[in-house]
Amino acid sequence: MTPDLTPDPPPEVTPDHDRPDAADQPYVGLRAFRREDGSRFFGRDREACEVSDLWQAGRLTVLYGPSGVGKTSLIQAGVLPLLDTGRTDVLPIGRVSHGSPFPSAALSRHNPHVFALLSSWAPLETPTRLAGLTIREFLSRRPPRQDPYGDPVLTLAAIDQAEELFGDFAHRQPYREWFIGQLVEALDEDPNLRLLVSIREDYLAAILPHEPKLAGMARSRFSLTALDTAAAVRATEGPLEGTGRSFAPGAARGLVDDLRMIRVGRALGEEVVADAKVVEPVQLQVVCSTMWRSLPEDVRVISSDHVRRFANADRSLTTFSERMIAEVARDHFGEDVAELRSWLRRCFITELGTREVVYQGETVTAGMPNAVVRALVDRHILREDIKAGTRWCELSHERLIQPILQNDHLVVPAETRSFPDDYLRAAELSFRDGEFALAAKQAEEALERCGDNTRMRAEIESFLGNVAHRREDFEKAVSHYRTAAVLFETLGATSAVGGLLAGIGRLRLAQARPSVAVRELYSAIRRVPNDMHIQTELAWALWYDGHPDAARDVLNDVLGREGNLTEALRARGEILAGLGRAEAALRDLDRVRPLQWPSTRAAHALALATLGRFPEAEREIGAVSAEAADHGPVLLYAARIEELAGDAAAAAALAGRAAAARTPALPAHLAAEAERIARLA
Repeated sequence: MTPDLTPDPPPEVTPDHDRPDAADQPYVGLRAFRREDGSRFFGRDREACEVSDLWQAGRLTVLYGPSGVGKTSLIQAGVLPLLDTGRTDVLPIGRVSHGSPFPSAALSRHNPHVFALLSSWAPLETPTRLAGLTIREFLSRRPPRQDPYGDPVLTLAAIDQAEELFGDFAHRQPYREWFIGQLVEALDEDPNLRLLVSIREDYLAAILPHEPKLAGMARSRFSLTALDTAAAVRATEGPLEGTGRSFAPGAARGLVDDLRMIRVGRALGEEVVADAKVVEPVQLQVVCSTMWRSLPEDVRVISSDHVRRFANADRSLTTFSERMIAEVARDHFGEDVAELRSWLRRCFITELGTREVVYQGETVTAGMPNAVVRALVDRHILREDIKAGTRWCELSHERLIQPILQNDHLVVPAETRSFPDDYLRAAELSFRDGEFALAAKQAEEALERCGDNTRMRAEIESFLGNVAHRREDFEKAVSHYRTAAVLFETLGATSAVGGLLAGIGRLRLAQARPSVAVRELYSAIRRVPNDMHIQTELAWALWYDGHPDAARDVLNDVLGREGNLTEALRARGEILAGLGRAEAALRDLDRVRPLQWPSTRAAHALALATLGRFPEAEREIGAVSAEAADHGPVLLYAARIEELAGDAAAAAALAGRAAAARTPALPAHLAAEAERIARLA
């Protein structure tokens, strides 16, 4: 390209009262565009229109592209503003993982993917209610919408970052098929439901086998790629509309050209520069944000000279990469940035100064825990890819090679996160990925920085309780929840206090202290008397405390007030089966199919056996016993089935195992039953 030697016009002087507000940042930087950012979202008009049309036309649309290409931004700031709200019913953008300060111990057993999705779609709904719903139930309870002609409108639902569903985390895998089955059920139920799934390109192969179940032939895919030159120029110039600033002719094009040209190495002593032809959106935002913050306040026309001085791509992206590497080093290396950069340089850059592709193992990549790799992927330093069924990773862009090769004495900002909510957000991501120790560390850092903000302090304490709950440190979880409850009490947040006390009650139940659990749950109900889910948990506590009739009475009251509450039906069905009320138990349990939990399936099998339907009961209990080898009630129900079938020896053996089980242990009144059956031998 021939360099432009025309002298730049002198910058115009802006009177003080008419200066652009430098704090009013027109570029969003690293975060995704939100719906309210639509007036600043440029360069994706064609893609937004196509995705909007596809979403409304078929049952399933899959939007895919590499990390950082702007899929979330396209949906929120490009597609949503195009939809006619009079002819469509658009749900908030959904996610399949969820980080929340709400006490997780207060929730009934649930599918975490379903709960996360419903929490995204209904952020103001009570979490305890959402935990008891399926996707189909949630959608069917929403009021129907009609267009001006009286016809039903389309319901548009989107799931963003769906790769979180397919990540190789052991604690998520059991719920994946169940989640997808619920999506299929919801789509089958409502012919006007349209689903948009956004997923990272390297995970596209994971969703393909599920497409026929989800949509049959009524499906489409859309590939989102990097910005071409014209779109990148528009994305650079457009956000300045209405800011009091603009680019001089050719200045924005110069910024984009600088981003396209990448140093890829040296040959015969000469530096080799390649034209990438396209611009990565995340890099464009980094450079433009850096330029905007650096411009003198009195600049109204951004000239080519300003671009050269304040929007240098290599310098801006070097600073960006150092910040991101420092952030990961702070979390995983005790702030030893040199060690992390040394690993990146050694493993991901060849002797020729080009990118190296590295095999990604199950838990470790090139000697580094995959938690570090995921953190670098989230920050656009590394990217993952699947080739021939094997996962690989490499630097996300050639332009990162030079910053990583630089000397290790570069000055890195000591603080890469400024506010307590930044730390809490990082903690929620770590919690999502099962990195509970790191989540606790980041939440503690948030706590140190929140000052006298009582609400944030309460939310962080509750989050720390959730971390301790997942680590099965129940006493520590109770302590954090108790502290959070006291803080929320000072704010008059009665419902939050009720949720925390309910969480403490369920933790006491997990500690085999049902009498204490009953007291905590009664205390919770005094604060939120209309929460039927806490009432249901009270019934379980009463059952474990040896009061099955009282538990049944509580559930009868709950179902008298809210007749289709799934958790209450499941609880009453299990209790009725244990009491020998087989027909009533089956009526309840048949209303909550499919039966997902081992205790529910065991109770169903016991009810079948009580009615003499032994072949069905044996098949069901045989399948569930294998996956619940240390579940006291399941093993006892299996023993009772064998006793009903006349096999005293098998019944006694199972009863002995039930008495010794610990996850969970038998309630006191069932322990006596186990002893009776064990004596049959």
